[in-house]
Amino acid sequence: MSQAATPHADTSTILRTEAAHGPGLWAPDIAFVRGDGARLWDADGREYIDCLAGIAVASVGHANVRLARAISEQASRLIVCPQNLGNDVRASFLAALAEQLPNELTRLYMANSGAEVNEAALKWAFAATGRRRVVAAKRGFAGRTLGVLAMTWEPKYREPFEPLAVPVDFVRYDDVGELEAAVTDETALIWLEPIQGEGGIHVASHAYLRRARELADAHGALLAFDEIQCGAGRTGRFLASAHASVVPDMVTLAKGLGGGVPIGVLALSERVAAAMPTGGHGTTFGGNPLAAAAGLAVLQEIEERGLLAHATAMGERLRSGILALGSDRVREVRGLGLMVGVELKEKVAPVIAALREQGVLTINAGATVIRFVPPLVISEAEVDEVVARFGRVLAA
Repeated sequence: MSQAATPHADTSTILRTEAAHGPGLWAPDIAFVRGDGARLWDADGREYIDCLAGIAVASVGHANVRLARAISEQASRLIVCPQNLGNDVRASFLAALAEQLPNELTRLYMANSGAEVNEAALKWAFAATGRRRVVAAKRGFAGRTLGVLAMTWEPKYREPFEPLAVPVDFVRYDDVGELEAAVTDETALIWLEPIQGEGGIHVASHAYLRRARELADAHGALLAFDEIQCGAGRTGRFLASAHASVVPDMVTLAKGLGGGVPIGVLALSERVAAAMPTGGHGTTFGGNPLAAAAGLAVLQEIEERGLLAHATAMGERLRSGILALGSDRVREVRGLGLMVGVELKEKVAPVIAALREQGVLTINAGATVIRFVPPLVISEAEVDEVVARFGRVLAA
């Protein structure tokens, strides 16, 4: 790790400026100015181990050399090239991404965020089936834009904007019986996260995902997996659904795929892709060469540094370390790879604040779950330090 740079301004100065000129939607009390791998530094020079990673975004670490070089070199060559024109780096990125995906998902649509590609998947499902009903899981999160908001279960997000245009039947997550009862010949789309992120780091059983595939086929519906948070290598496989050997009709990716640069990709089968009318969907900024260069650099880092195996090993180390603490405040530790949820027997907000004081950044996944989603490059020593600091917090 390199040494922290001398800060150009202290935290209070930065935050006063943001408060005066920013949008005012949040009120942060720490300003971060620099990162390196799984570490962050604030404006006062204090160091933190980052187990938040921009909410599972900084997959290959902060200030990643390959990623920074790729962005810089691409910015000096070409930033804008719409998708109706060819582009070299975009073609390279799409070819590399296709190598990581099931053979059935041959078509790739690029956008700028998870919500955008989730919206695109919804439109493609309507076009391909001629239907409108969706079956989605309780505690699931699909985004806050108006279309996919209907598939986001948390009432506080949905209720201010109801009635919503998409009819959704919500079922208990990982409950095969409820899923079987909900899917009918009127269902256009079964929408699932193989691992729920915002909803508490719940991992779907293989049997549940396989049954979803069977039900979609039996009723002429489509199956879509939202891998915005759990994809791009976070669970030790490039797609979390690969653990269950289930191939959906569509899968959405974003977050860690760009390593911090906004990106989104919808992968879909040829049959589904062909259903969209000409001009039925598109984007101005999606597929821009800058994002493609970032995505290609991320894929190269994952491959050349063996980050899938590393994520598996570090995730196991983190989970077993937390369990070994033996704290009676912990109800359950769950997850796959470096997507770990620690459910406590109490509200987690004060614990997250205490962890931050100990120099560990995390975020909740519901009222009683702490989410650990560090960069995939986090080291053994850093994992062990996170466990040690968490132990001090739990013992306090």
